[in-house]
Parts: sequence; structure tokens; C-alpha cells
Amino acid sequence: MSGIDECLLEVMRLPGARGAAVVDWTSGLALGTIGESPNGDHEATAAETAEVARMAVEQPAFALSDPEPSTGPEENDVKAKGAAPPVEDVIVTTRAGYHILRFVETAFDSSVFLHLWLDRSDGNLALARIRLGEMAKRLVLA
Repeated sequence: MSGIDECLLEVMRLPGARGAAVVDWTSGLALGTIGESPNGDHEATAAETAEVARMAVEQPAFALSDPEPSTGPEENDVKAKGAAPPVEDVIVTTRAGYHILRFVETAFDSSVFLHLWLDRSDGNLALARIRLGEMAKRLVLA
């Protein structure tokens, strides 16, 4: 079990890590940041990545297949069910790097994700994805 600061320090030990944040995707607020930010402003980056996360989580195309028919729009609402987001992570590839958004399951509302900005030439996308998953399981939000 680790807190936000310990988690972010561990994330920055990954090869090619340029910057990282823990972000609440419902509000777009950064709960913690470390390293560089792609646009020079951690708070703006948190808000921008939260938009991407929200788009992925709220789209029915990415929802888990449910054998029972939906009874209404609230069935697809992660916040209404209090369940984990149907999306595990989102990877955005740019010419210079990778952005990995890894959703964190929590006991309350699961509205948090880890954002890692990884340099393309020095980073290992597969390793980073695996390690982020491990870190997300250990992250304790208080």
C-alpha cells in the first residue's frame, strides 16, 4: 500500500518517464504531480487528460458486455453503480512519446487515474503499462 507521493516517485523510476500525475477524472483536478508536464502546466494537463479519460469511460462502446439488458441510462453510469470503470487504461501515442492513463479502482467511486508521460525513445510501453497496473492496485487514497 502506498500513498500518492510514494506512487508518483515509483512511477518516475520507470525508464523514459518524463512526468506523472494522479488525477480525478470527474473534476479534472491533479491530486499529485511529479516531473515535467507536456504543456508546461500540470493543472492544465490534468484537466485535458481528464477529458480523454471521461470520454473513454462514458462511451458505451467500451463498456463491459452485460448479458442483462440495460434498464436505463444510469446502468452505464460508473458513478451511479459505484463500480470500477469499464476501461482499464487508455494509451495515446505521439511522435515523441506515450501517454498512459491507468484507472485506479477505489472503495468509494473509482474516479481516479494515473497519468504517465513516457519518452518514446527511452521508454518501454509494455513494461510501463504492467508496472502502472501494479502501482494502481497498491495506491491508497485518503
